[in-house]
Order: sequence, then structure tokens, then C-alpha cells
Amino acid sequence: QVQLVESGGGLVQPGGSLRLSCAASGFTLDYYAVAWFRQAPGKEREGVSCISSSTYNTYYADSVKGRFTISRDNAKNTVYLQMNSLKPEDTAVYYCATERLSCSSPLSFYAMDYWGKGTLVTVSS
Repeated sequence: QVQLVESGGGLVQPGGSLRLSCAASGFTLDYYAVAWFRQAPGKEREGVSCISSSTYNTYYADSVKGRFTISRDNAKNTVYLQMNSLKPEDTAVYYCATERLSCSSPLSFYAMDYWGKGTLVTVSS
């Protein structure tokens, strides 16, 4: 069964940090770009970050640039999103998704092959 599972979400205070994980099973991530999307209530799903398959090129939305870092460990079949200096506006359900080889530009919801079910990140005092 092809599956992506996000983990690491939770409640954190503004200025805090979380690390999200996206673990794949049933297939290998080696030849996939992996993207993170997020969706807050009442808002459209937006692309947050992406890392390509072989060159490890990265993309970050302007809203998270300098605060979030995407990385991958192909040996563990896992992609991470380190989130620092979190703000209340970062509150959302975070999803990981795969795209063959490279990150689309702009990051496209419709280009993704597989999706996880999401993990909730809440940034609040």
C-alpha cells in the first residue's frame, strides 16, 4: 500500500519550534520530489516548501523563508520540515505530497501524485 504519514504536529507557543516528518511506505521517495502544503480553516491549501529528488533543490514560500527548512533522508524514506520562529499564522493542517523527480514551479496542488492525511500544527499562547 502506497502511503505517506505525517507526524510531529502539535501545540506550540509563538516563537517555538516543531519538526514535522513525512514517512513513506509501500514505495521509495528516492525519485520523488516531496512538498509540504498547509491549509488553515477557511483558506485555500498553499504550497509551503519542496525538495527535489536528486539535486536536493529546495523551494520555500515567502511567508516561511528563513524560518522553515526542508530536508530529506532517503535511507529512512523520510522528509522533514523544521519549523522555527513559529507564528500564529502558521497554524494549519500540514500535508506532505510527492511529485515525480522535481518540484513544480509554482508548486502545484494538481501535480502531486500522493498525499498524506495531514498533521495539525497550532501556534498559540
